[in-house]
Amino acid sequence: MASVFHYFLLVLAFLDTYSAQSFCLPGCTCSEESFGRSLQCMSVSLEKISGKLPEEFKQVRIENSPLFELPRGCFINMSTLEYLWLNFNNVTVIHLGALEHLPELRELRLEGNKLRSVPWTAFRATPLLRVLDLKHNKIDVLPELALQFLANLTYLDLSSNRLTVVSKSIFLNWPAYQKRRQPGCGAEVLSSLVVALHNNPWVCDCRLRRLVQFVKSVTLPVILVNSYLICQGPPSKAGQLFHETELNACMKPQISTPSDNVTIWVGQNVTLRCLAQASPSPTIAWTYPLSMWREFDVLTSSAAEDAALSELTIPAAHLVDSGNYTCAASNAIGRSTLVISLHVQPAPAPPAPHSLSGPSEGSAYVDLRVAKQTVHGILLEWLAVADTPQEERFTLYIASDEALRKEVVHIGPGINTYAVDGLLPGTKYKACLSLGGQPPHQGQCVVFVTGRDSGGLEARERLLHVTVVLCAVLLAVPAGAYAWAAQSPCSCSEWGLRCCPHRRKAPRCPPAALQCRDLPAVCEDSEGHMDPEGDEEKEGEEDSS
Repeated sequence: MASVFHYFLLVLAFLDTYSAQSFCLPGCTCSEESFGRSLQCMSVSLEKISGKLPEEFKQVRIENSPLFELPRGCFINMSTLEYLWLNFNNVTVIHLGALEHLPELRELRLEGNKLRSVPWTAFRATPLLRVLDLKHNKIDVLPELALQFLANLTYLDLSSNRLTVVSKSIFLNWPAYQKRRQPGCGAEVLSSLVVALHNNPWVCDCRLRRLVQFVKSVTLPVILVNSYLICQGPPSKAGQLFHETELNACMKPQISTPSDNVTIWVGQNVTLRCLAQASPSPTIAWTYPLSMWREFDVLTSSAAEDAALSELTIPAAHLVDSGNYTCAASNAIGRSTLVISLHVQPAPAPPAPHSLSGPSEGSAYVDLRVAKQTVHGILLEWLAVADTPQEERFTLYIASDEALRKEVVHIGPGINTYAVDGLLPGTKYKACLSLGGQPPHQGQCVVFVTGRDSGGLEARERLLHVTVVLCAVLLAVPAGAYAWAAQSPCSCSEWGLRCCPHRRKAPRCPPAALQCRDLPAVCEDSEGHMDPEGDEEKEGEEDSS
């Protein structure tokens, strides 16, 4: 009886083993190889790896599939897996715990995926890993301690990625490299380290200096698959081999200028110059008190391999342009600044008698602009510098092609914004600002045009482009809203017919509009949307029919 029971247990064990070995994913093939059981999924619509794969697989090969990530614990039942090949998929993300439960893993191949980074600390779970193939990905950064958990690695392929700068210390801190550099450990005892770094867009500046030196002097136990690494930048080094280039040590920007104290007359042109020497090449930016209002042309050119010259040009300088102009140069090593003081003196001769701006035109300054678009209109903003306290009061003129009169607003000192609401669609407006009681002159006006699009959301998202006097801006008006300045008391119907002359019926007016005042008013048509002029002909056709 005991022998029969023992035989029955053996049959159950055999059936269980056969059932496990016969498992295979749909569309994939399973086979017995010399190293063990293998799973191959080629061109299969597999978006994720099931965490229920049996443990007996020694190799898993998934290629040309839409697989896009390796989540945490996806190999939880595969502790005996030794070869994991996931080439030519869409793998973009490897989660930190994706390689857990793979203590026997020897090879990890991820060629031709879309990886931008790799969780290098995840290799703590794969101490026996010997081959790591990451070529033809989008990796652009290699941390200094990236290889610290790859002590037994013998093949590392990072070719055809997007690496631009890599530190030499990455390899010096590599335990596998350190172990082979110890006294008494020659190449005949430990296998060589094969590294592939070619076909990357290397930027050969001072940051790559130590790696270039490392490549030039590399000997066993390190072997480069292709030792002819090529620089792709900067332009002065593009196309050079690592073995041919000489790189300087890194240096924080050092700035100089022909003169840090400049004095000119009002109306003169002036160019401020800033020369920055640094390695790697610096970027230069200018800051000055009125940078939000006064935008000047800046030309930056390469003066030498590790030097940049920046020129800021001020045409027809005004008194308000006086102040400190700061030139800031920065690179990966640090940042330096230089201050140039500009003094603009009043012109020695008084302005001509026929000047439109009065006796203070040469020194007073006004700059008007459309600051932003509001829900129902625009917000005007200005910068004004007056010579006398009397000129600190402003007069704002707003006129349009459709308005029967010009709106005049008197503004006291200390105010520099004004909201203009109730704008008509498809209308050209002109806003001018003057100091005191003087009439405005050219340069103190802006012209803008409201949009005609009846699409409410699309119209409100229309981009503003504002320039001075001659140029126009396209502004959006909320659907169904019309606005104007009423000139005299009127009835609602008269008001509506004046607003929409091509309509047979007056639009529906809000209660507040029944008493017309000398303020912007709003009315809305019965359908609640804007009525462009293009609808006039259409309505005429409908009436005739």
